[in-house]
Amino acid sequence: MTFLRPPDDPAAAVAALTRWLGADDPERLLITTSGSTGTPKRVVLTRDAVLASVTASTRRLGHAGRWALVLPSSYVAGVQVVVRSLVAGHEPALDGWGDAELTSLVPTQLHRLLDSPDDVAALRGMHTILLGGGPIDPALRSRAEDAGLRLVATYGASETAGGCVYDGLPLDGVAVAVGTDSRVRIGGPTLFSGYDGDPALTAETLVDGWYLTSDAGRLDEDGRLQVLGRLDDVVISGGVNVPLPAVAARLRAHPRVGSCEVLGVDDVEWGQRVVAFVTGGIELDEARDWVSAEHPRSWAPRQVVVLDALPLLGNGKVDRVALREIALRELA
Repeated sequence: MTFLRPPDDPAAAVAALTRWLGADDPERLLITTSGSTGTPKRVVLTRDAVLASVTASTRRLGHAGRWALVLPSSYVAGVQVVVRSLVAGHEPALDGWGDAELTSLVPTQLHRLLDSPDDVAALRGMHTILLGGGPIDPALRSRAEDAGLRLVATYGASETAGGCVYDGLPLDGVAVAVGTDSRVRIGGPTLFSGYDGDPALTAETLVDGWYLTSDAGRLDEDGRLQVLGRLDDVVISGGVNVPLPAVAARLRAHPRVGSCEVLGVDDVEWGQRVVAFVTGGIELDEARDWVSAEHPRSWAPRQVVVLDALPLLGNGKVDRVALREIALRELA
């Protein structure tokens, strides 16, 4: 079986996806995941799945137009930007914002763009900015909305042809359920066909028409999905269950912390040592006191690693594998 692998070069990706959209018998897309938590996966998507996502997204946003591509064109979010723009009858803006009416960002990009008055002015003129690819700090969203930006927080994966839950509510045709184990499950026409070369992982992940994510979540009274973090983001440290996303969110609220990621790292004494990676000036004792003011002290980090910047993958996500290696080196 042959696949279309979207090129890294944006112009080449636009050309390839234009041909793919017009083909009578299109190849399936092969999207390699970022590997932010381990080995990258090779996700297979049909054109029908991608177009189902495009149609549902356009219906939810109530607007179609030119998109600005500022994400890597070989990842699913970048592919969606290109395809949505092409389906709307426009080539995406590849060099700056141009006359684009929509775009898609990850939180790290938004944080940096908010420091540029010219970028803020361009983004303020857009109909919608999709924001996904990781946890969104409420303070960051508030800052952007105070600047006049219209944001929609998205949740999804390569396996769901990109974002399929907007501000907690699934797109039309998308089903979301939370199992007794708190695992988020997704169904509907945007789902992938499987993992190329890994039938065992496909069988483990695609079960009875549902994609079993690696995320924990809950549904509120209105059916709105709240993603609590990855299932493996709750670690046992010193015999206590520690929800790492809650620790990270608390540290991001510190006035001298610019960005933060919290991981559990194998440790002989603690089982999993809670390690906070931060940009900004904060010492371990202060970080522990800050977390303990809102959460049990047993949740407080056992190690703080101060960095100039968090290491990122090509798609803007935090490189958690690199962070774990940094933590181990710090104690070597």
